[in-house]
Amino acid sequence: MNIKKMIQDMTLEEKASLCSGADFWHTEAVDRVGLKSIMVSDGPYGLRKQEEVGNNMGWAESILAVGFPTASSMASSFDRDLVREVGNALGEECQAEDVAVLLGPGINMKRSPLGGRNFEYYSEDPYVAGEIGAAFVNGVQEKNVGTSLKHFAANNQETRRMNVSAQVDERTLRETYLTAFEQVVKKAQPWTIMCSYNRINGTYSCENDWLLNKVLRDEWGFEGLVMTDWGAMNNRVKSLNAGLDLEMPDCHGETDKQIVEAVKKGTVSMDTLDKTVERILTAVDKYYFNKKENASYDKEAHHQLARKMAGNSAVLLKNDGILPLKESQKIAIIGEFAEIPRIQGGGSSHINCFRVESALEALKDNSNITYSKGFCSEQDETDEALLKEAVDAAKAAEVAVIFAGLPDSFESEGFDRTHLDMPESQNHLIHEICKVQPNTVVVLHNGSPIRMPWLSEVKGVLEMYLSGQASGAAAADLLYGKVNPSGKLAETFPLRVQDNPTYLNFPGAQNESHYSEGIFIGYRYYDKREMDVLFPFGYGLSYTSFRYSNAKLIVNGQSVSSSATNNAEGSEPNVIPSITAKPQDQILVSVDITNTGDVYGKEVVQLYVKNAACDAIRPEQELRNFTKIGLEPGETKTITLELDERSFSYYNTQIHDWYAPSGDYELLLSASSRDVRQRLTLHLENEQKLPFIVTDITSCGDVYDHANDPSPLDDLMVKSGFIDSADKENDSMGGGTAMMMRAMYNDTPLHSILSFSTDQLTWEDIQETIRAINEKQS
Repeated sequence: MNIKKMIQDMTLEEKASLCSGADFWHTEAVDRVGLKSIMVSDGPYGLRKQEEVGNNMGWAESILAVGFPTASSMASSFDRDLVREVGNALGEECQAEDVAVLLGPGINMKRSPLGGRNFEYYSEDPYVAGEIGAAFVNGVQEKNVGTSLKHFAANNQETRRMNVSAQVDERTLRETYLTAFEQVVKKAQPWTIMCSYNRINGTYSCENDWLLNKVLRDEWGFEGLVMTDWGAMNNRVKSLNAGLDLEMPDCHGETDKQIVEAVKKGTVSMDTLDKTVERILTAVDKYYFNKKENASYDKEAHHQLARKMAGNSAVLLKNDGILPLKESQKIAIIGEFAEIPRIQGGGSSHINCFRVESALEALKDNSNITYSKGFCSEQDETDEALLKEAVDAAKAAEVAVIFAGLPDSFESEGFDRTHLDMPESQNHLIHEICKVQPNTVVVLHNGSPIRMPWLSEVKGVLEMYLSGQASGAAAADLLYGKVNPSGKLAETFPLRVQDNPTYLNFPGAQNESHYSEGIFIGYRYYDKREMDVLFPFGYGLSYTSFRYSNAKLIVNGQSVSSSATNNAEGSEPNVIPSITAKPQDQILVSVDITNTGDVYGKEVVQLYVKNAACDAIRPEQELRNFTKIGLEPGETKTITLELDERSFSYYNTQIHDWYAPSGDYELLLSASSRDVRQRLTLHLENEQKLPFIVTDITSCGDVYDHANDPSPLDDLMVKSGFIDSADKENDSMGGGTAMMMRAMYNDTPLHSILSFSTDQLTWEDIQETIRAINEKQS
């Protein structure tokens, strides 16, 4: 396709028509110049392709497809390679179904555990969301199918999502809510990005020139097209000028007319329209140029991949020696989710699975298993008959395994949760079972954190999240030890919803949600407050154990290493001598991981940076790299993780850029955010200094702390009468020293010195002092 010539040959009206959909799922075609349309489809954890193109609301029955684990599950794998493999599979399915763009993944932050769509998002940590998101996007796009990274940006709630304004400061926006998008753009270049419905500080995302043009395109180098979420268009002309290319779905020609009129009036330039059209044509050309004819895929093979992904993502939260189960044990399987597993969330990501494999189906050949329904998933009240049947079955068994979790009505696109509880019928069931059966295991099906009032009563808890159509088979694999649990939580489970930093501000009121907690969401908040949690970020158990040893810090080839070889869980980590580096240096951290148990297992090694003391308020620690490693019993492997300048940086609003302060940092090799196994120390020396400009409201203390030469202030203090020229005690002030006087006036603005000075001091003296200090800054 000769894109430049095609644009030249198009009329203004034809160009404008390309800027909105042809229907709910297709872009517009222009037959006269040979331009075809392409199809986009919901997902992203399965293909929700709808054949009924005339369905205006987009809720027609979709094709039979493979339902992979949702984002909350997939992120818990911490496995970039496996996530990429799932992306490959979905790319193959899109090719086979003639879908050009898969609408996802969603990488918004889990600002609150009450977010109704949290099951579709990866993490409370922007680094994890960015890394897993990039792996997914690269996987799909390797099959010459596009993705649509969403929802850009600050879309972290369902309540009033189409008009709420996220009131968020610049640093918080950059560090927490834009970082994952930046990572994916730079590492994977998604074909498209989907704008969110909401406003950011009063401006709709699709009309935000700063967001779309200056940050996304100019700063990050995004090359693709920007599209709306479905129905997210507010002002078409403003959006076009702000960098919004494609409105979805179709606008029945109404906003196309607005574009034509705006170009004729000059409020939109032809150059702006042509650039928009070029980006749309590029996506169309990219798909058709690489389209595979007669493409197909193996549904059963993809089902097995979904099973593998679910098994690698499940998180073992508690195990008092009860798991794995033995084939010879008499097991009472209890709970409706064992028969009809909850495998996905509600809304636009809901997949019409070609097959759903339950735990009962997977265990049907085991004659030592009985099943009791126990509860109805959508009922809060206890069904006494079902309860009695379940209690009797548990009493007669050696082990009770209860499949529990959240029903569809508790979490979905379109509404937020109001609490962290499971239905009371399920909590009551678990309590009653534990009274008669001490060997009880709970298997959870939920898309986001829950409270566990029965945690101390049960011996095992396996978190499956919403793990796709092979969820039941994966659960069976894990329970019986065919697969060793290796998932880690990509979000914190708080003790109470009231403990969450967003509790007073989520979801907001009067169409505004104030992000008053700033950068402190998730573990960044709980760690800073030293608060107890139910389960910490990065936590997950295994059927084996791992030792971390021989940690090394390598800076430009020079290394400092540990001599001791602890560390299992709970032991005191080694502290390794410090080494000095500059932010631009190559900084590597290596550590030996040994499987000290009896079975094969995988460990997620997490590298946190404990921030140095500086003027900025920063989290105690931040995850800056991770890897997943598989080991046979007794096997040792060395893993190496890299850090870069951003690993030590925060977003400084004075320079509007990232800045890594000089100071002493600790590098923590951890099995979770609260299980440090090895420590390294690094002294970072940054030659770049932040600008320090003195004004009349600058405090005396800041001048003494930050000015290159504060001596002009000393001269001013002498002239004011606070200290004498010999730096001796000032008798008129009752015997204070110069150092004492400096301390007294530490927080005093320079202009206030005039109020306490002798008659000799003038306003011009203050201004001259300011000029002198600033001249010495340069």
